Amino acid sequence: MTPASLRLASLASSNSDILAALGAADRVVAADSHSDAPGLERACRVGPDLNIDLDAVAASRPDLVLASLSVPGMERIVEDLHARGLPTLVLDPVTVRETLDDIRRVGGAIGLEQRGQEVAARLADDLRQLRVQRSRPPRVLVEWWPRPIIAATRDSWVTELLSMLGAVNALADDAGRSRPLTLEEVRAARPDLIVCSWCGAKKLRPEVITARGLGVPVVAVPESGLGRPGPRLLEGARQIASALETLALVRA
Repeated sequence: MTPASLRLASLASSNSDILAALGAADRVVAADSHSDAPGLERACRVGPDLNIDLDAVAASRPDLVLASLSVPGMERIVEDLHARGLPTLVLDPVTVRETLDDIRRVGGAIGLEQRGQEVAARLADDLRQLRVQRSRPPRVLVEWWPRPIIAATRDSWVTELLSMLGAVNALADDAGRSRPLTLEEVRAARPDLIVCSWCGAKKLRPEVITARGLGVPVVAVPESGLGRPGPRLLEGARQIASALETLALVRA
């Protein structure tokens, strides 16, 4: 079987974004219902990431299934894939560096090793160009969900991404990938900027965060640009960089 004839299944939006960036979206025969990467028009939709129709995945006869543990709760789906004997590549990045490694890893797994190297190198270079040295790194809180408030903590790619922008994760001292917060805990984190990037929300409403009365600027960044460890992190990084620059200008 040649790499070009590989039949791929992608069960997370971040994986689909990687495949699209590699130029392999046309090989995807099954995809989760949230994936919106270009080129997936012919893919069978197999449900949302935490409620994947595994019978439909198997029926698509994939040569390789790309799963991800970046979505909490996907462990069960991965276990079921293994139980069915479906060849599966599981991605689980915590940092930007690991995300770059995963792009290379996927490229190698589908016969596009050189392309994977190129995409990862370009993303790394584009992110480096956004780096800014600041006398006092602004504290940024990234909110994944509003009720209850859930935000990114230390073990999230958000922490490294913010560092690359000359900022710090306001919850960098808290272990784990994310955790629920009370309003008082948000206040105690002393954020200079709050990023509204609600996962799975059809519409971002930063005014909900503003209405809490914290007096902290809020910027809306689509989940596609921040909640997916893949090439589209650049989109979120650029939006946050712009918001940080505005913050600096206001304070100047």
